[in-house]
Amino acid sequence: MAKHDPKKKKTPEEPEDSNSKELPPTEPIQNEEEQSYTKKKIDQLFWLRVALAVIGGILATFIFEPIEGEDRRWGSIIFMIIIFIVSIGIGKKMKLQLPRSDRKKLLTTGIGSFIFIYLFMWILSYTIVNLPNESGVPTPFT
Repeated sequence: MAKHDPKKKKTPEEPEDSNSKELPPTEPIQNEEEQSYTKKKIDQLFWLRVALAVIGGILATFIFEPIEGEDRRWGSIIFMIIIFIVSIGIGKKMKLQLPRSDRKKLLTTGIGSFIFIYLFMWILSYTIVNLPNESGVPTPFT
């Protein structure tokens, strides 16, 4: 434990309260132009993920057609995860200049939409392709 020397006087450079010092901002300050550019890029990332979900869901129907049972389901889910990881790589290539507190946006932007649109398109395309012809409704795939 350090001893306090009562004889030592404080110098003028040494403030009495160390908490009164102003710390420089840790995050870069963005002007409106940089913020609108970043928002535009995040919107592009969102719509890219939506497009990848639509394409991936439809592709999953045809890629995993020969696989039967649970393996088809797990294969499609793994395919969905791979597509999402690819979208993260694309997002990193966009060189978004996000503040340190917003770094999670690269991962979380559009993740819910991606998952549900992928699953919806996979189910819809699988249903259309495997629609029984007994209904009398003509389909383009029969």
